[in-house]
Amino acid sequence: METRITLPKAVEKIIQIFEEKGYEAYAVGGCVRDSLLGIRPKDWDITTSAKPEEIKDLFERTIDTGIQHGTVTVRMDHESYEVTTYRIDGDYTDGRHPDKVTFTENLVEDLKRRDFTINAMAYNNRVGLVDVFEGEEDLKREVIRCVGDPLERFTEDALRILRAIRFSAQLGFEIQKDTYEAIKKLKKNLKFVSAERIRVELEKTICSPEPAKLRYYYTTGVSKVIMPWFDKMMKCQQNCPFHTMTVGEHTLAVLKNIENTKVLRFAALFHDMAKPDCKTTDENGVDHFSGHQLIGSRQCIQVMKDLRFDNKTLRAVSSLVAVHDFRIKENPAAVRMAIHKIGPDLFEDYLKLREADCSGKSIFAREINYKELEYVKEEYKNILERKECLSLKELAISGSDLKNEGLAQGKLIGDVLAELLDQVLLEPGLNTREILFRLAKEYINKQNSENDV
Repeated sequence: METRITLPKAVEKIIQIFEEKGYEAYAVGGCVRDSLLGIRPKDWDITTSAKPEEIKDLFERTIDTGIQHGTVTVRMDHESYEVTTYRIDGDYTDGRHPDKVTFTENLVEDLKRRDFTINAMAYNNRVGLVDVFEGEEDLKREVIRCVGDPLERFTEDALRILRAIRFSAQLGFEIQKDTYEAIKKLKKNLKFVSAERIRVELEKTICSPEPAKLRYYYTTGVSKVIMPWFDKMMKCQQNCPFHTMTVGEHTLAVLKNIENTKVLRFAALFHDMAKPDCKTTDENGVDHFSGHQLIGSRQCIQVMKDLRFDNKTLRAVSSLVAVHDFRIKENPAAVRMAIHKIGPDLFEDYLKLREADCSGKSIFAREINYKELEYVKEEYKNILERKECLSLKELAISGSDLKNEGLAQGKLIGDVLAELLDQVLLEPGLNTREILFRLAKEYINKQNSENDV
């Protein structure tokens, strides 16, 4: 049965314009792959036999996106579509980019240069699916396989190594044997890939439906080259009542069980990264990892800086790593104090990380931790419903109020407010202007008395 794909009207129109002028044109790459999988493509790319200047002559609105490599952006129906001339790539002497490209009128020659068979298919309504490398079959077999010789593909561009693992995670596919072995052999070529590109591929991998495919980083040796800290995690045993897996396998389980946001996925990835460096074993052969939370927070800050993360994500992730193992007593005051300590903006993510962390532990640990977590989650909900004070800005009086009443100046204002907040966190009913002014005066008088002694 002939494979049919429903093209957007604008894509049909662009292809039709090319064909009416005697050129070939096809939707190509990821949009074809996703369409065959029943996934709505985010972008539609088009490849054509027309040269860049000919593309520009055919359409009213174009942008020279990468014209030296044959790519022109065509604006159609208020959307942008990248249109690229069929091309043959030259040598890749830097291990990342072709030294030059040569335009061709042969579609198959263009498809030959692409990375994986599932990305090397083209389609238009007149010809149908052009699939000379059995990409559709590989979709059915659920495998990631290089076009042609995988050693050549990865030698040309080392980034394709990370892309193979990323597509495996996004689609839930396995990496085909020859492609897998080529990754193992050429992993050191990742030295040619920038930190920014590594971060992008790592993010796409762990923010995928199958983040545990990150295991490929370890089994292929990729992590030893670009993420040695993860390599150590995968090898680090945890002989203790709370765990049944290595640090790395536990981390993969947490990744699989946590909500798919960038902050939570990276917090999950980094939360136990310091355990190999903190590991000690007692006289009974039981492993301990004292201080791994704070040390891990510092380590992940450095790793995230090296990978060029934005500061907002870095702060949120490192803060979660620092508190991920924070225990909260089962009483309302303890929960309020914990929300203040962790931060109201981060507390929900803290709960999600704690819960996912527990899911990757032993049955013994889960029984203990889930009981505490259920209480904290319920009390957190009640605290929000009661609109109880959790921060300085929610106190019924401010520093300006203290100053205007002549009660405090300078550093004393901060000391007074901190004392008031501590009392309100213990007893929310104290958060009225009348009571707080009285408590402030009592605190200030006490401080004055102590200073006079």
